[in-house]
Amino acid sequence: MAKEPQEYSGKDITIRFDGKACIHSRNCVLGLPDVFQANVPGEWIKPDNASVEDLIAVARSCPSGAITYERHDGGAEESAPDVNVIRVLENGPLAVTADLHIEGHEPRTRATLCRCGASKNKPYCDGSHTEAGFTATGELPTEDSEPLEVRNGRLEITPFPNGPLGFSGNVEICAGTGRTLNRTTKGALCRCGESKNKPYCDGSHNAAGFVAE
Repeated sequence: MAKEPQEYSGKDITIRFDGKACIHSRNCVLGLPDVFQANVPGEWIKPDNASVEDLIAVARSCPSGAITYERHDGGAEESAPDVNVIRVLENGPLAVTADLHIEGHEPRTRATLCRCGASKNKPYCDGSHTEAGFTATGELPTEDSEPLEVRNGRLEITPFPNGPLGFSGNVEICAGTGRTLNRTTKGALCRCGESKNKPYCDGSHNAAGFVAE
């Protein structure tokens, strides 16, 4: 599969694929194998092999946002979710669904952010956690937190130089299984892989000599 962004146009929808953002969750190839035909010669995405509704459902299930779409039938395009969520994936990245604004990047609604420190596409995950042998639970203890009055809206993430991912905005931090761990409006998330308080930063990046750029 190509690493440069690709477009595959069908009669009613165009599917876009960004290989650099893909973390190989395989939701696409398992969800619609007649459309997403990995490891075949030529064009591997065939949008006309499924309904627009099914294509949209699979695209929205792509945690990294590697798969996006544009409708040709006048239907609604993807919008920000009703609840901003940062999901802590077991031995893997932070999966974010939100009205997401990452400093220096285009706004989006889905992304997977590196927390192992090894990605070559920071702040995004590129799957390097597997090769690096990164281990960090996604099933953390539940914290005491009050329900947010507003659960959506703009979520801003600032990758600090050689430091954590600062965030501000309404967000629920969840375990990989979906259990709510915390509800908050600001904080700093570890992206060096060394914090003893994952998913939060504890300053370990300084002693580890973490370099983000």
